[in-house]
Amino acid sequence: MNQEEKITNSHRLKVEGLDCADCAAKLERDLEALDGVQRAKVNFVHKSINIDFNPGKISLSTISKNIESLGFKMAATETQSIQLHIRGMGCSEEERTIRKALAGNDLVTDLQFDFVRERLKLSYSGDIKPIIKTIQNSGFTVSVIGSALPKEKSAAIGIWTIIISGLSAAIGIVLEYLGFAESATVPFLMTAIVIGGYRIAAKGMKAAFHHSLDMNFLMTIAVIGAIAIGEWGEGAMVMFLFSLSHLLERSSMERARNAITKLMGLTPKTAVVVDGEREILTSVESIKEGQVILMKPGEFIPLDGKIVGGGSVVNQAPITGESIPVNKEVGDEVYAGSINGSGVLRIQVSKMYTDSTISRIIHLVEEAQSRRAPIQLFVDKFARYYTPIVVVSAVSIGIIPPLFFGYAFMEWFYKALVLLVIACPCALVISTPVALVSGLATAARNGVLIKGGSFLERAASIDTVALDKTGTITYGRPRLLDIFPINGHSREEVLGIAASLEKNSEHHLARAVIEYADANGLGVKNVEHFSALPGAGVRGTIDGVKYFLANHSFFERMGICDQTIHHHLEKVENSRQTAVLLGTDDEVLGLLAVADGVREGAAEAIKSLRDSGINNIFIVSGDNHRTTQAVSEEIGGSSYFAELLPEHKLEIIRNRRSEGARIAMVGDGINDAPALAAADIGIAMGTAGTDIALETADVAIVSDDLRKLPYLIRLSKRTLGIIRQNIFFAIGIKAVFVIMNFLGMATLWMAVFADMGASLLVISNSLRILRAKID
Repeated sequence: MNQEEKITNSHRLKVEGLDCADCAAKLERDLEALDGVQRAKVNFVHKSINIDFNPGKISLSTISKNIESLGFKMAATETQSIQLHIRGMGCSEEERTIRKALAGNDLVTDLQFDFVRERLKLSYSGDIKPIIKTIQNSGFTVSVIGSALPKEKSAAIGIWTIIISGLSAAIGIVLEYLGFAESATVPFLMTAIVIGGYRIAAKGMKAAFHHSLDMNFLMTIAVIGAIAIGEWGEGAMVMFLFSLSHLLERSSMERARNAITKLMGLTPKTAVVVDGEREILTSVESIKEGQVILMKPGEFIPLDGKIVGGGSVVNQAPITGESIPVNKEVGDEVYAGSINGSGVLRIQVSKMYTDSTISRIIHLVEEAQSRRAPIQLFVDKFARYYTPIVVVSAVSIGIIPPLFFGYAFMEWFYKALVLLVIACPCALVISTPVALVSGLATAARNGVLIKGGSFLERAASIDTVALDKTGTITYGRPRLLDIFPINGHSREEVLGIAASLEKNSEHHLARAVIEYADANGLGVKNVEHFSALPGAGVRGTIDGVKYFLANHSFFERMGICDQTIHHHLEKVENSRQTAVLLGTDDEVLGLLAVADGVREGAAEAIKSLRDSGINNIFIVSGDNHRTTQAVSEEIGGSSYFAELLPEHKLEIIRNRRSEGARIAMVGDGINDAPALAAADIGIAMGTAGTDIALETADVAIVSDDLRKLPYLIRLSKRTLGIIRQNIFFAIGIKAVFVIMNFLGMATLWMAVFADMGASLLVISNSLRILRAKID
């Protein structure tokens, strides 16, 4: 689906009476069923509902009336947000101009700038039209992302103006070189200046009106100065080269934008819905949960779902980064953005388009671009002071040497004009965002979702990695291998009660117990008062008896373990298996022995992390010591911590950080949420289709491949290395031309050419990340 065709208006509406989960779910479903409403999510904490909708199809008042018709009472509308495309917004100069223009507008509550995609996410209250008008009056062409506005013609017009400007400048300079009089050369040079520079001058003057000396204004002053001292040829070349540099910069930046746009093209706009005997071509946005879609060989899968008919090999590389296609059969899940192989599939949709895995990925990548890394904030701050310092210096050298030391006015005035041109900070400012966006896009393309440039930067400094065991290092698909009944109870009794308790659980063990019971023909009983025991197991009441299915530590604290239980425990754990105990308040009924294999590539991933300079790698697990130790030895871990509750994992992470470690915590994104949040970087594994994990972690690895961890570290170091190169190039070229200027070796057109070259150099250098093979 082309995201440019969707309006991204978002509103948070206060709704009274949002205190019932069933009512909230019904409200969400009813609103999402409205044509034009793309997403509706209730927030119980704030007693509000977040609405994403297309105002071209439905109005906010219509949405409000529908909410009230369901029995809820509307409160005041809160902040709204919208995304704007600001043509020509490429660096912090334009950001400052827009911020100053909107500084006195009380309706604007937040501004988030994305230079790479020329986007502004604007939070506001009231009417958006006056706000857009203010930005337009500052010299920018503005359009709402997704609005049905006519395509801009300015790009084609811009190319022709540059061509005419360049030809006119070339003719004028050649005639000047051949000795023709000014009456013959000036008309051509004036044409070059006016045609090439009228847009630049207009933007510069509007920026100055808002007390912002941007590059357009400085370049305009430089050209006027050149004309004032009779350097018509220099002025014409400056305007032509400056206009050309803008065009080339936009073309280069477009390559970075395309890295994100390619993600958005992974899902088709339509799909074939199977309705009985009919096959109906339907927009993917209109397809509901539960409907069945038909996928033919070679087609992109448009929505998340479960296969209910057929089988095929599915290429999940666009989502997970896995290079090897995966066999999929009836009952298996598939994700939007994957590619169907040679078979025909019938897929029952499990998530609507706006909630699909690929939509969540695109949303996270887009959000990540607006979060600036520390190094980017530093560069922006440096640039903020750099420009005014250079401008003051230019004014000083144009006035002080001739006025106080008797130097030639024309010579030093010319040097001042050259210094004004050198004052452009754009190469420096774009040295970081293009590299970061390229890094974020490359990571996403390989199944690693990084929530922002700050986390991409931070990954390079990680020296310690903590890994959860179950579901992270191991497959998280344990097999029930044996049952040991105790105190006169039978295997069938232990298995039946355990399966009944586990039918309500989401733990990795539940599926193994239930499948084993099914295979043995045992049914499950009704369970009352079911609840989870964090870090231990589950409990529930069956036929009036309260049962616990938990780890050994839990029953040890209850004081009901004896030598018989310890004997069975030792036997199970010496076999590198995990024991789960079933009991009541008074006795243990039996033990269940389960095993979970270590993931393929886990040991390779640990070795690769060590090769990347990370030597402190340890396991934090709630499992027993013997099993955890065996897994640690198998993968080559430095150490391990076993029989931990979630709060113990959190304490370990905090202690390591207090000792100066820069630590990454790797877990499932759900049970390990506290530890993930406490680490320098929280990394969730295997998050395809898991909204909670995508929201919880700083980095989400879509596949279950641990080898993505060293990939993340190497990508981070590679990106930071390129950023440092860019900063060196940008500052170095400026410094060289400042020296050349004082030595009388620099000209205006050379300064513009150098500035253009620096910008193109840092952009091209940054785009190398998109092509890099980070093994």
